[in-house]
Amino acid sequence: MALGRDNAAKLRIAGMTRAPAAVSRAAMDLPEPTPAPGEHRNQALSAIVIRLFAAISITAMFACVKLASDRGVHVLESVFYRQLAGIIVLIPIALAGPGLAALRTERPWAHVSRMVIGMVAMSLNFLSFALLPIAEATAIGFMVPIVATLLSIVLLKEAVGVHRWSAIAAGLAGVLIVVQPGDGHIPMLGAIVSLTGVAVTAFVSIIIRKLGETENPITTMFWFSLSSMVPLGIAMLFVGQMHDAHTWGIIALMGLFGAFAQLGITWSLRLAPVSVVLPMDYSSLIWAALFGYLIWDKWPVPATWIGAPLIIGSGLYIALRENRLAKLRDQATARS
Repeated sequence: MALGRDNAAKLRIAGMTRAPAAVSRAAMDLPEPTPAPGEHRNQALSAIVIRLFAAISITAMFACVKLASDRGVHVLESVFYRQLAGIIVLIPIALAGPGLAALRTERPWAHVSRMVIGMVAMSLNFLSFALLPIAEATAIGFMVPIVATLLSIVLLKEAVGVHRWSAIAAGLAGVLIVVQPGDGHIPMLGAIVSLTGVAVTAFVSIIIRKLGETENPITTMFWFSLSSMVPLGIAMLFVGQMHDAHTWGIIALMGLFGAFAQLGITWSLRLAPVSVVLPMDYSSLIWAALFGYLIWDKWPVPATWIGAPLIIGSGLYIALRENRLAKLRDQATARS
């Protein structure tokens, strides 16, 4: 998920419960405006355009991560500047939505646990884009909702029917086609790092799902970004370095695109439900392919175009079905 992977998936970026659909849900339990009749269609169109902009922004951010790595920037440096940008963005979001009071928490140690595992996930995801062609890293990232479903079966004892089992099988087949173990068309180390990042990101989504029972999503996102400054600040003493103007420009763009993506995800969900905007997340593969070709003269191999639709289709089906089931559960609770 490119969006599901950055914070990241984001959200990146949005704090996730079940990427990418629940990433979106966790990003916005903010007050939603009540449109007048006739405004719904325009708002939905605006939300789709904004979400598309967010997908482009998160892909551009990962392209900057890869460019920065090519110029000698340590992965932990990139993560540090990404998180710093997140703090800068989240404060005005909180002010515009629920207010700074929403940033208070009664579960500081739960946020510390989420931060530690979240930092591992983000670092692995950034490293995967440094090691792999950007389109292949993006395609593998779409596995997050599939792995999150598997983890929910094991950790949360959730019942999964034949529909989602079939989607899981299709997604796993898709990733095997993209990776093609033993074929050598992508570095095996990069594939391992990427798949490990997917697994840890999916585990983060389970943690945030539990946090979401008592915490405002803005609270979760803010404390993740803020608390991560402690270990990242220590890491910067060892890996931080001076760069030339060009490299600093790339780092600045990385933070800027990450901020744009975070704002776009948040804003889109104020205007339309998850089911309307979610498909735009998967356009990231198109933008990743274009960035890969324009910057690195690298076009995705045929296996990526064959396997990615299986991953995207299964992830989209799982996310939308989970969203539908959540609505049915809410309706049943409201009637009882």
